[in-house]
Amino acid sequence: MDWKLAEAKNKFSEVVRLALTAGPQRVLRRNDAVVILAEREYEVLTGGKQSFKDFLFAAPDLEELDLSRDRTPMRDTTTL
Repeated sequence: MDWKLAEAKNKFSEVVRLALTAGPQRVLRRNDAVVILAEREYEVLTGGKQSFKDFLFAAPDLEELDLSRDRTPMRDTTTL
């Protein structure tokens, strides 16, 4: 449903109730608009938040990564 800003301010409780029960509510101000939606719908759209700890545990396994140092000699710089 679309609401004019002044009406949405006067009926904010109703706007919130409808956002929770009927779906997103759009509030219009001149040429701009904002959408009020339930948090559960917002999390579906954004994918929720992952904690930093979960992010680190989800990292790929680095067991196969070769971290040994290259021991080949450097180029000879005395002849330059």
